[in-house]
Amino acid sequence: MTAPANFEDFMRAYQDMVFSTALRLVGSEAEAEDISQEVFLKAYERYDELSLSPTVGGWLKTVARNLALNHLSRYRSRWRFFSEMAPAEEEAGDFAADLPAADTHDKTVDSGDQRQLLETVLQKLPASQRVPLVLYHFEELSYEEIAASLRISLGKVKTDIRRGREALRQKLNLRLAEAAW
Repeated sequence: MTAPANFEDFMRAYQDMVFSTALRLVGSEAEAEDISQEVFLKAYERYDELSLSPTVGGWLKTVARNLALNHLSRYRSRWRFFSEMAPAEEEAGDFAADLPAADTHDKTVDSGDQRQLLETVLQKLPASQRVPLVLYHFEELSYEEIAASLRISLGKVKTDIRRGREALRQKLNLRLAEAAW
């Protein structure tokens, strides 16, 4: 096979992971597509070394995350930080404890749609809540790493994640109630 044909197979193998990483962070399919294209342009430039690397998936995910965060920081002035407009709330427990019980959720939404429901509801959150949640729960970054990546205080990260969890729980409960009808 020629190098371009190999790269096409390479790109197809990783395009969903790269796109979903970008989409979760930026919240816009068009922007996620642009970021994905940029990731694969960078990958094409380094294809000879990446094609042999066992950690290529991690590299692609990191590049997608960094490009998405760079995109968001360029447009940060457009963000409307919910956490700056509402009074502080007490920290809640575990994120998983905030989600609907599995047996209730399974009755109203079959298992194939659970992930899609979560993705859909997650995209409806404001960026100030969605981005820290995605970085913490999907990208598995620590609070400190999130604060450094977003250039915000550690307290703000914790507050935004807490409020994001609460908003996500409320939106999921609303969707589940609608599905029950």
